[in-house]
This record gives sequence, structure tokens and C-alpha cells, in this order.
Amino acid sequence: MSSYYKQICRKSSVLLNFLLFFQLAFSQYNFGELDKKLDFHKKDLGGKFAVLIYKNNKIIYDKNWGDFNKHTSIPIASCSKWLTAAMVMTLVDEGKISLDDKVSKYLPIFATYGKNYITIRHCLSNETGIQQDESSFLNILHRGKYASLDAEVSALASKKEIDFNPGTGFFYGNAGFIIAARVCEIVTKRNFNQLMLERIFRPLGMRTSTFQNDNYNLPPDPSGGAKSTAEEYMNFLIMLLNKGIFKDKRILSEASIAEMEKPQMTLDMVKYTPKAAEGFTYGLGEWIMDTDANGNSTVLASPGLFGTWPMIDRCRGYAVVFFVKTILGEGKKNIYSELKKSIDQEISSTNCK
Repeated sequence: MSSYYKQICRKSSVLLNFLLFFQLAFSQYNFGELDKKLDFHKKDLGGKFAVLIYKNNKIIYDKNWGDFNKHTSIPIASCSKWLTAAMVMTLVDEGKISLDDKVSKYLPIFATYGKNYITIRHCLSNETGIQQDESSFLNILHRGKYASLDAEVSALASKKEIDFNPGTGFFYGNAGFIIAARVCEIVTKRNFNQLMLERIFRPLGMRTSTFQNDNYNLPPDPSGGAKSTAEEYMNFLIMLLNKGIFKDKRILSEASIAEMEKPQMTLDMVKYTPKAAEGFTYGLGEWIMDTDANGNSTVLASPGLFGTWPMIDRCRGYAVVFFVKTILGEGKKNIYSELKKSIDQEISSTNCK
């Protein structure tokens, strides 16, 4: 055989090996069981939803049901809290605020009305002690009477009683995130929507994500007012999974990511928690669904009232988002737990529970 043909054979062999490796890399997961379960539960999930799974620097699962896909923008309710907490932590990284600063340092009205012990940490961990109602559509509609975050925060300071001392109880609500967002506005002299755009959405390529209310006369809702897409929210999860880095750009420090994932409360402190999150502890803007033997958080999430459920699994090294436009009831928690088990079986690890 001539040297020319030998070179051709060697090149062909290299190409063939590359193609085989390429094929193996994209066929190592079989999510047939997940497909079946999603199809079985499609009615419970509203018939329209998108699911993305990310691992090892790529999307390994991308499916949608009904007239809905990863580019569909929808309200994401309390999934917003994770985004807001991350924005606040960018200011912590820059030394402009501290988690243990009292909010009265920036909002003196809280000291005026005897609420001077509330810290920014309390705000992001739902431990302010401020009297609140349980999450509902009525709470969302009630916000319409405020013209700005400043007005809403002033009402929280002057008109709401303290139900328990800050840091001694946990009540899952909206007040803390509204207060923390207003502190950020004061510190930066920029409005909350601008801060989210500049510090989170734009750096993460979340081009259509927004906290802007459809009614421009109403203030943004830092606790539950964001709109996003499955694809864009996944960018946020990728950043978290990569400990603050997205596409080689650092968005948050590793220290901030670790602080967000650290349990801030214990279950005996719970005054109110939604049924979909019963049994979970809470960090800063995120639920802690599971921990390892050393107490380190391994599975984190921020489910929303409308059904969307984003998660990262640190032990197995993946992120998943179920983007759904329906009501998140107690039964949905069981469905998502079942779906996650199917993913875990496929992305197995001997070191994980």
C-alpha cells in the first residue's frame, strides 16, 4: 500500500474514532423513563410545559409538550426570589452592603417603628418577623395599591406588626425580598429593574427576562414578579452550578454562592411554609431539598406558585428546570420528586443519596 493511501486510512481512522466518541457522548443518557412519566403527568402539569437538563457543559435533555417551548416567556412567581437574592449578593461581593447590616441603616423608618433589628440576611431568609399573610393570588393583587417599592416598604415598616423576633422564626412570604430590593435601590441609586438587567439578566444572556410589570404604573415585585423562559432561567442555574461563573465570566463569588446555599433556619422555626416545600430548609432565596452526610446542601430549588420548578443537584452535577404555567399544589411536589428520581437513576453517582 502506498504512503498516500496509508495517510488516507490513518485520517479516516481518526475521523471514525472522533465520530464514535461524539456519538457516545450524546447517547450516554436514555431518558425514556422520564419521557413516559412526563407524558403520564402532562394533564397534571397543565398540558403545556418545557423541560431542560444541563450537565457537563451541555444541555442533555430538551423536550416540550403542547404549544409551549424553551423560548416561551411566562410569569415564574417565587422562582423570582432566587434571582433577587443573587442580585443582592452582587452588592455583597462588591462590599457595598453586608448581609448582617440592619435595614434601618438604609431605611431609617424601620428604626422609627421599632423594627431596627431586621437585617438583610433576615430579609433573604424569610426571617424578618414582619406580619404577613400566606401566599395567594389575593396577595399578588393587593400589591396594586402601591406606586413604588419605597411606598410599599414604608407601609411594611409603619403599618405591619412584628409577629416574632427577627431571626427566631421562618415565615415564607414576600416582605423580606421587597425590603432587600429597596435597600439595593438606595445604595446604588438605581431602580430594581435596572439592577436586575445590569447585574443578572444581561450578563447571563437573559434577554427577555424581566421584572417589569405589565402595568407600568405598578412597582416591580422582587419576590414573585419575574417573567422568564426555560432557556434563560437555565442560564441562571448554570451560573449557580458552576459556582458563580457563566461562559468564563464571574457573576458571583464562590463565597456568595456558598452563603446562599447555607441553611439559615431549622424546621422547628417554621411559622408558615407552603405545602409544596414542607420538610425543606431555606438558604438565601432558595429551598434546600437535600444535604449530604456533612450537612452540605446538595439539592437546591426555588419553586413558584404557577408551577415552574428549577433545581440544581450538586452531588450529581446537573441542573434541571420544569417550566410550567399551572398552579403548584401539594400534589405537584410529589410529581416533581418522582420526575427527579427518574433523572437521578440515569445520572447516577455512588456518592449521592
